[in-house]
Amino acid sequence: MKQYPRLVIAGTHSGVGKTTATLAILAAFRKRGRQVQPFKIGPDFIDPSHHQAATGRPSRNLDGWMLGKDCNRTIFAHAATDADISIIEGMMGLFDSSSPLNGIGSTAELAKQLEAPVILVIDGSAMARSAAAMVAGYARFDPAVRVVGVLFNRVGSDGHYQLLKAAVEQETDVAALGYLRPDAALTIPDRHLGLVMALEQGNDQLYQRLAKAALETVDLDRIEALAHLCDMLPEAVSSQTTKKQGRTVRVGMAQDEAFCFYYPDNLERLEAAGAEIITFSPLHDDALPDVEMLYFGGGYPELHGTALTENVAMRAAVKRFAERAGVIYAECGGLMYLAESIRDFDGCSHDMVGIFPAETIMRKSGLTLGYRTVECSQRSILGDVGVTVRGHEFHYSVLVPKGPLMYACTLSDAEGLSKKQDGLMKGNVLALYTHLRFASQLEIAASLVESARCAASRISESAESVLGADR
Repeated sequence: MKQYPRLVIAGTHSGVGKTTATLAILAAFRKRGRQVQPFKIGPDFIDPSHHQAATGRPSRNLDGWMLGKDCNRTIFAHAATDADISIIEGMMGLFDSSSPLNGIGSTAELAKQLEAPVILVIDGSAMARSAAAMVAGYARFDPAVRVVGVLFNRVGSDGHYQLLKAAVEQETDVAALGYLRPDAALTIPDRHLGLVMALEQGNDQLYQRLAKAALETVDLDRIEALAHLCDMLPEAVSSQTTKKQGRTVRVGMAQDEAFCFYYPDNLERLEAAGAEIITFSPLHDDALPDVEMLYFGGGYPELHGTALTENVAMRAAVKRFAERAGVIYAECGGLMYLAESIRDFDGCSHDMVGIFPAETIMRKSGLTLGYRTVECSQRSILGDVGVTVRGHEFHYSVLVPKGPLMYACTLSDAEGLSKKQDGLMKGNVLALYTHLRFASQLEIAASLVESARCAASRISESAESVLGADR
């Protein structure tokens, strides 16, 4: 057993500024010389990119619905083992989940799984004593959730904060931990899928400003003390897949402004199964690296349609890789790239790789969002028929077939209701709209790597037989 100093930062609801508050606390502790390990509850890829920029450490996603208690604890303990403090950003409101009738997948559920105290973020801009009623309600709603502190956002003056502090501390046992002033310079721009990614910020000035703001008006000493008021947790025990016998498989991972949505533990599970991850850029490179599998994650190909189209050499190289029976695995933005074309928000069509006879069309409304269970209905690079894995969808595009399409998987939502099909398949290429969490099904990473290993062996044997015939 080990004590991992830890806190959950939760909001009363979406939009109160919990990401701003979390980043300010992360950056301030880093400025103080602490090793700060960030986490994000839920499937979000964007907030973790800012966590990493603020702390210099990769942020990890924890998820009650996709992963469950044991897996979440394992991921937490592995990442937090050498940290001075762990800060876990929640999702939506503290008690919001995939259902209005239970807390499965909520921030509250994760706080209980990790036995972590909770700091509640409240928009204090237009209230005084009412803040006490709000804090009291959240603190008492579920006695198993320990709300130990409150941080106010968008408070314009110290005088206003003192009113809020007095009200809360008179009526509740929850500590007032400070406030952040309203400041446009601390705001991260957003767009259709959420905040702009950290890599697009260009420098660390935002995080320096956030750190300065927290150091001025937030009681970081009290926050750190509260983080140490935690029970012991079991130390990390490896839950990675056992490395398969056989040679290492080189996996080319698309990594740039267009393809940037990856769970770190997905990559670690591939490595544990025998993969060596090699990054490349479909935007900027004109050739593929020497690899035996390609992995295209999600991201923003719709925002880079012209550049992706103009990189004819890369598109042709990817298509040749598929035609030679190379293994390609793609999710969401990766699926869009492997289709014939992307029609962007302005109605402009951009040619893509063309493995699948379909166009993806961006819509300004009609967000597809939710948890998903994916079940293999056909044998594929994911595994045998019947293999199930959990993930989530989050996209504004729709797939419009231009010819016959083959699907490898069926899809259901968090309530078990059918969402039809997913997993476009052609040869050794599989592309899903769903972002999969490999930790929810230990076979997935091993199956992908073994599929690539076998495919590469067949390609090599075929090449040798051709050379032999030529002799």
